[in-house]
Amino acid sequence: MTEKSKQIEGRTGPWEIVLGLEVHAQVASNAKLFSGAAVGFGAAPNAQVSLVDAGMPGMLPVINRHCVEQAVKTGLGLKAQINLKSHFDRKNYFYPDLPQGYQISQYKHPIVGEGEVIVEHDDGSTFTVRIERLHLEQDAGKLLHDQDPNATHVDLNRAGTALMEIVSMPDMRTSEEAAAYVKKLRTILVYLGTCDGDMEKGNLRADVNVSVCRPGDYEKFRETGSFSHLGTRCEIKNVNSYRYIQAAIEYEARRQIEILEDGGKIDQETRLFDPTKGETRSMRSKEEAHDYRYFPDPDLLPLDLDPAWVKRIEATLPELPDAKKARFQSQYGLSAYDAQVLIGEQARADFYEAAAQGGRDAKLTANWVTNDLAARLTAGGIEIENSPIHPDSIAELVQLIEEGVISSKIAKDVFERMWNGEGRANDIVEKQGLRQVSDTGELEAIIDKLIADNPGQAAQVAEKPQAIGWFVGQVMKATAGKANPGVINQMLKAKLGG
Repeated sequence: MTEKSKQIEGRTGPWEIVLGLEVHAQVASNAKLFSGAAVGFGAAPNAQVSLVDAGMPGMLPVINRHCVEQAVKTGLGLKAQINLKSHFDRKNYFYPDLPQGYQISQYKHPIVGEGEVIVEHDDGSTFTVRIERLHLEQDAGKLLHDQDPNATHVDLNRAGTALMEIVSMPDMRTSEEAAAYVKKLRTILVYLGTCDGDMEKGNLRADVNVSVCRPGDYEKFRETGSFSHLGTRCEIKNVNSYRYIQAAIEYEARRQIEILEDGGKIDQETRLFDPTKGETRSMRSKEEAHDYRYFPDPDLLPLDLDPAWVKRIEATLPELPDAKKARFQSQYGLSAYDAQVLIGEQARADFYEAAAQGGRDAKLTANWVTNDLAARLTAGGIEIENSPIHPDSIAELVQLIEEGVISSKIAKDVFERMWNGEGRANDIVEKQGLRQVSDTGELEAIIDKLIADNPGQAAQVAEKPQAIGWFVGQVMKATAGKANPGVINQMLKAKLGG
């Protein structure tokens, strides 16, 4: 991606966007960060609330060891520094769904320090997003405004749930890059098993920091590290889809450019994105760290991690997306594009590997998994792990094509019948009489009759080789599409010299 393609033309000249994201990922855990209350979507309001979560006097938080382990695992997956010593702080602010009157978070001493994520552009090129930090904190509850015309209800089921806040450096320059970064980050978290990545349920959501500057200013920032070269940023809270992330950034960048070109200044503030109107609106002025009066939580000891424990966690890490992509390319000979599509979802990658076992044609198998099967699953709203067609069935279909038993065209019909529950590929081919005709004796009789009946067409082939296609079509028609196209072509060329 060129620097020019990152520019937005304004009335007074070009501008560039600078983006940093704070991604909130709900930790995959059965209990909350500081209480034993259950975590889960769909429970009745206030059914999963302990006395700690409700902020009752005298209740003391107790750290959930599993949540700490999940944060360490995530840090390792992000190639980040694991801080063996960290501590929890109180972030003081009032909100109706925050019963304690403060959030237990981490400020100066987070559990995970600097790391990086390598992100793919659509064209296959990559860029690196630096991770500034990852810290653990409690989620707040939820306000329900649609239950009563005269009151707002509070549901504390989510209060106290463990979140990992993953803070990036301002390394993204377009809305597409921001969406691609969140997508890659989600893939890594799902592979690690530290977050389920369900954006619809709010288990993964992003706060997007947007500012604009003139061309050349961002390079000065990267050279000096001084934010004075960048514009004033606005934070768009809780955006929970890739499409909304892009739309929010594009609207917000234009809004800021118009203000600056009219001679105004950008107020640092927190904004919300309204997806129905496709615009951002002001929520509140942006607080600074001192506004929250951070101080170490007096009820919690500092976290002191044993290096050997961290090493044991590292030893349990699964094969992560970048490593899997490289292996798919080397082991199966796939293109970078095909490998990227397959590893984008862990379940899809696992399905592919199961189908490709036994030496099946890797590219052909990938095509069936990412095209025909994927299209059917998407249309039916079905996850690949619940696919009615299993990996060994795809492998069987590919084998029939490889061995010339059926053509690629007949395979489409067989696949549709498999999808409709008519059985396995082999059984369908036999039952429906779909086996490809490769018997040269049978085909020769058909071809000889066609040539005899159409001498004019046959004579044209010598002068115009592409005219042989008419004969191929006629043979396919005569065999109800079951003739082997490769065999037909060879025989016709031998007889007609095409």
